[in-house]
Amino acid sequence: MELPLVCVVLSGCTVDEMLKDAAMATASGADIVEVRLDRLWVNEVFPEAPEGDVEDSKPRRNQRPEPEYVPQPLESVDLSSVLDSFKQGLELPVILTCRSEGQGGYFPGTEEERLDVLSEGIKSGPSWVDLEFEIGDKARKKLVKLASGKTKVICSQHSSEKPPPASEIVAEVEEMSNMGDMVKICYATGGTEGSLRLFEAAWELRESGINSSIMGMGSGGDWPRIHAPLLRQHMVYSTMQVGWHLAYKGKINRSDLSTAWKLLGYVD
Repeated sequence: MELPLVCVVLSGCTVDEMLKDAAMATASGADIVEVRLDRLWVNEVFPEAPEGDVEDSKPRRNQRPEPEYVPQPLESVDLSSVLDSFKQGLELPVILTCRSEGQGGYFPGTEEERLDVLSEGIKSGPSWVDLEFEIGDKARKKLVKLASGKTKVICSQHSSEKPPPASEIVAEVEEMSNMGDMVKICYATGGTEGSLRLFEAAWELRESGINSSIMGMGSGGDWPRIHAPLLRQHMVYSTMQVGWHLAYKGKINRSDLSTAWKLLGYVD
């Protein structure tokens, strides 16, 4: 059974943190890493432990203190230096992403400024660039032309809404399929029903010839990731983070993904 490409989304909000995570991803056997450029414009601040009894203050295994992401000024990041550091320091192929706030990201500037960041990112020569479905036609054509011949394009859609019926997800993927080399779809699962809709859509698309990556954020969102070989997904997004909280966010650790594939008989 042919396995999907495994992409590790790099954790951290600094170049050094991401490069450290990338080294672990490389050692884990990941195929690709995703650099979320928009995360460089925030500081990650974790809440202090509550006062009182130590045992009482311990989070349950499915809980984890959520950090606060404090926005930083646009001029706080030297983009040219950042891109050069990633180009020199990353061994694996790279997906460059700069997610807007509307798509769950952290970029503090205008849409025009974000598109400029993506443009400069493409010029640095990554293997892939993530361009959201909502980007206007004129801007998209300019970025795709810039990427042509050296950088593959991911057409992505991230929704905070629950998944629609599987037939609508399939139609959405088919519509987006001519806008990039791969389609990435992510919904907030909201429970079993939403997760099943994502799984069903991926199942219906498995023989379509469309390179896709379908997933959810929330409980059950990892189902399409875990069964990606069966669903013939092109790429699976994972993390080097560990902890029970990942399952409740629909995420999966890179090592756990390999273990799951072995247990399910997808790999020897």
